[in-house]
Amino acid sequence: MTGEVRLTAASTGGCHLFSGCGYPAPGLQDFEFKPLFTVGSLHFTKPMLLAVLCAAGVIAFFWAAFWRPKMVPRGAQNLAELGILAVRDQILRPALGRRGDRYLPFLVSLFFFIWVCNLMELFPVFQFPVMSRIGFVWPLVIIVYLLYLYLGFRHQGLWGYFRNMIPPGVPFFILPILIPVELARFFVVQPFTLGVRLFANMFAGHLLLTIFYLATWYLASLSIGLLYAVGSAAMVVFVFLLELLVDLLQAFIFTTLTATYIASSLEPAH
Repeated sequence: MTGEVRLTAASTGGCHLFSGCGYPAPGLQDFEFKPLFTVGSLHFTKPMLLAVLCAAGVIAFFWAAFWRPKMVPRGAQNLAELGILAVRDQILRPALGRRGDRYLPFLVSLFFFIWVCNLMELFPVFQFPVMSRIGFVWPLVIIVYLLYLYLGFRHQGLWGYFRNMIPPGVPFFILPILIPVELARFFVVQPFTLGVRLFANMFAGHLLLTIFYLATWYLASLSIGLLYAVGSAAMVVFVFLLELLVDLLQAFIFTTLTATYIASSLEPAH
């Protein structure tokens, strides 16, 4: 079979085991999208649309839940209150205590926005986790770190903030080594790992899910391939369930670290 025929078979969905075309392995091309429309120099793509829909969905849900709040919550209000209490009791309070309740709206918004963006990979038609594009992660990291620095300078002062990076009682001759290390940790390592952790987990999860989706389709045939297709389909179910956990866990970790950073800004870490 010629290369043109193999390409046609793959593009029309006829690329199966023994059809003459190779397995259409997923890769970086599955994270690139053609613009839905263009406004000037802005190319509006599917991930951008999903991010807007996720933000609008979170806002609409909480607005509907608390538009007319009742003393005895029911329906959407009950779900919304359970979600808020979960963020407060599992994320905010362990890091900040009751004094941190003023930051609850920010942490709730951050958690649910990230979680819903992650869940998009599991819904038909959408089938793409927004946070697997690192361009959507860095703005969240910047927002968190601007708040982190603002609160640190406000509560500890500019000099006090930098001084408190160094543990008390450190010998003087260690400072030339420790100061660059601490500065790198605060301003490079922490923000970098905060963003890359979320991006890398969503990128890898989506790629893994795509691999088994395509493998199931590719192996499905009235031959020995059908046996392998069943095994691949089982892996689709397994990875799907695993991603349900990972989507929630990554939102939880990002929000928990944010709460921890806010706590270290309000008081010295050492």
